[in-house]
Amino acid sequence: MRKILPLLLLATAALAREVWLAPASYRVAVGTAVPVRLLVGDTFAGQAWPRPTRRVAQFVRYGPGGAADSTDLRPALLADSLAPALRCPAPGTHVVALTSWLAFSELPAEQFTAYLREAGLGNALRQRQEAGEAATKPGREAYRRCAKALVLASQPPAARLPAATGDTAFRRVLGLPLELVPEQNPYRLRPGAGLTVRVLSQGQPVPGALVQVWQASPPTAKPTATLPVTHFTTHTNAQGRVLLRLPGAGPYLLATVRMENAPPALAARADWLSTWATLTFGGPGAPSKAY
Repeated sequence: MRKILPLLLLATAALAREVWLAPASYRVAVGTAVPVRLLVGDTFAGQAWPRPTRRVAQFVRYGPGGAADSTDLRPALLADSLAPALRCPAPGTHVVALTSWLAFSELPAEQFTAYLREAGLGNALRQRQEAGEAATKPGREAYRRCAKALVLASQPPAARLPAATGDTAFRRVLGLPLELVPEQNPYRLRPGAGLTVRVLSQGQPVPGALVQVWQASPPTAKPTATLPVTHFTTHTNAQGRVLLRLPGAGPYLLATVRMENAPPALAARADWLSTWATLTFGGPGAPSKAY
């Protein structure tokens, strides 16, 4: 389980936490309205993301039919910011993608150094240390969020998978500032099979990226019980890929973050630009519930 340094509990609560999309179920019936929560938290335990209508720049569903098969979900978010409704009009795998506007934060030098260590942002930490800034210079940061979820829509009975032909939305590269893109459809894998996932920045591979993986086991007793969660970390190879094993139905949360020098356009407010990306999906086996 990921540990949060006491120093960061208040100062970096908004930064050192993941934001992800949590459909009520990752396997749905075609045309059924499914609420999707926008959550923020750690260890796959989240609470509602505050003020999402102010923060969300883009919120879109992409279906298996290609680029023309899409829905702007911002009207649904404006109607219900806690759990906007998603409808998948065709059978197959659908991608829900969210990007946020930039936000800004400034931390004292010691807290920013601790934050970089906690988030695994070693390159930025080394750069500050080599420049003699780690102990003295505050960390001025611009940050943004990119979140994706994969939802499988089927005709009744829901357990029956739609035909695989043309169902390639899961591997579509959306060109987000940072995104996790699976190369196989996790809903069509056998339990224990390998899943390769790419980390891409504006469509280009990111080698050496830290990827965190959480798996929540389906509840076996009370529906309100906290789901047991397993967690591990890995790094992308030179081609920006990681290899994972999916032991069961999940759901799963994958997360990565990238820190770069802020571009000149942001120089008045930030020295660093961080991009946080998540991907949630169900896995092989029984239907996966998010809550």
